[in-house]
Amino acid sequence: MSENKRKKISIVIPCYNEEANVGPMAEAIKKQFDEQPVLKAYDYDVLFIDNDSADRTRELLRELCKKDPVHIKAIFNAKNFGQFNSPYYGMLQTDGDATMLMAADFQDPPELIAEYVKNWAEGYKIVIGVKAHSTDGKIIYAFRCMYYKLIKKFSQVEQIEHFTGFGLYDRAFMDVLRNLDDPTPFLRGLVAELGFKRKEIPYDQPKRRAGKTSNNFYTLYDAAMLGFTSYTKVGLRIATFAGAICSAICMIVAIIYLIMKLVWWDRFPAGTAPLLIGMLFIGSVQIFFIGLLGEYILSINQRVMKRPLVVEEERINFDAPDTTDAAVNVSNPEAIKEDNKENTNDK
Repeated sequence: MSENKRKKISIVIPCYNEEANVGPMAEAIKKQFDEQPVLKAYDYDVLFIDNDSADRTRELLRELCKKDPVHIKAIFNAKNFGQFNSPYYGMLQTDGDATMLMAADFQDPPELIAEYVKNWAEGYKIVIGVKAHSTDGKIIYAFRCMYYKLIKKFSQVEQIEHFTGFGLYDRAFMDVLRNLDDPTPFLRGLVAELGFKRKEIPYDQPKRRAGKTSNNFYTLYDAAMLGFTSYTKVGLRIATFAGAICSAICMIVAIIYLIMKLVWWDRFPAGTAPLLIGMLFIGSVQIFFIGLLGEYILSINQRVMKRPLVVEEERINFDAPDTTDAAVNVSNPEAIKEDNKENTNDK
């Protein structure tokens, strides 16, 4: 098989303040393709997509792209577009026969690339990693287990427990993603929902190689609520049932209270405590479910606005000489293809 006919694996690595990891990660991937017999038959490229890092990540990525323009590419976002949009957008920019998504901090081990590619070559359209063990604290890991079991129980779509997006995706699946036109993508749910034949590979997630994670309570909450509002109706149903039950209880209590007052008029004073407690209870229930409904409305609002996933500031080592306008028009992948064709014809 000639060199230019070899199948290509595109590897997407999202970055945010990963100056200590991008260089070693590029070297680790190169080492895998140079040494693993399974990978020697494939070409590859690595796309680093930087989410507006504040450290030296971009400077180091420029150096990597300059040293290896054939295998290293980079996209610099104009600002931080969040933990979901940036990786998803990077995946849409690949042109390989298969696309891999992995973290820059080595918590997604590069040593698994060969196993993923081997299973893909055997016919699986999707090969994903499922964490069998994590270095997270026991409390955080316990809450994650509870969340996965809860959303799996109430979701209409089969959900994959302890799956972070680390995996290999065939070009057929990538074409489906490009045509989805989803401004708020949740890759973990899409993998389960679209029904491609997949292979799940358990692995032990190691600690970060270097640096500090950007995840915090807000980002974890955002991820949890995106999955909850995208794939379950249980929140809305609970609000309806809870409202009906509370209304029934309040009605029964009111009738009992009225009867007791009529029967024991002098011995049963109508104090303000029951009224105050009842009002506070009903008010707290209403506020809770208004907030829950707000999460669903927020998800709907983001989808209706149709804003681009990412606005690029710069891209390096791509064939197209001018791709900034195409990058903004993320909602229409066909427009990107047409722009690239026009640029080629102009040459």
